[in-house]
Amino acid sequence: MSALLESHGFTNATLGWKAWLDTVQLDKTTAEQMAVLESSHPKAKVSDYYLLLVHQAEILDQRSTAFNAIMYAPGGLSRAERELASTVVSRVNGCVYCASVHARHAAVYGKREADVDRLLEKGVSADLGDERWNAIVAASVALTSIPIDFGPEEIDRLRKAGLDELAIVDVINAASFFNWANRLMLSLGEPALQK
Repeated sequence: MSALLESHGFTNATLGWKAWLDTVQLDKTTAEQMAVLESSHPKAKVSDYYLLLVHQAEILDQRSTAFNAIMYAPGGLSRAERELASTVVSRVNGCVYCASVHARHAAVYGKREADVDRLLEKGVSADLGDERWNAIVAASVALTSIPIDFGPEEIDRLRKAGLDELAIVDVINAASFFNWANRLMLSLGEPALQK
């Protein structure tokens, strides 16, 4: 990863997240809650986010299933491009934590650190150097800013940039999921520097 970038509150630093509500204490979880934590994320048992969401274990389980299907499904967009869409949405929504996490992934998987740093620094209007990434950014912005304005023009631009139907659905899935995920994170807590 390139040198630490901090711009307008956005960063490529590794951040933590602090819940505003009480989290479930790990030694007081039910068997169902523990099973969901163990299947959700490798760091779920030490994450305020997961320890808060596990109050509703079934909802967290469904959230984790949807996240994993959208971000890791075979075919369609590359992992870097899914992370790019997630970063863009998080940048537009002001979710510093999610933008940090997914920007690092987009940079590493895409081997495009300078482009991702430019996105964090200059915002979603930054030219990322090729039409494919720029089209993914534009579609993600449209789905975030005024979702009803997303339509045939964005689809056509994605097609012209080389995305097939499955890849276009992946852009829509990643952007849509992160619009929801950002709102959840922004409503329940705040980013924090890791200790």
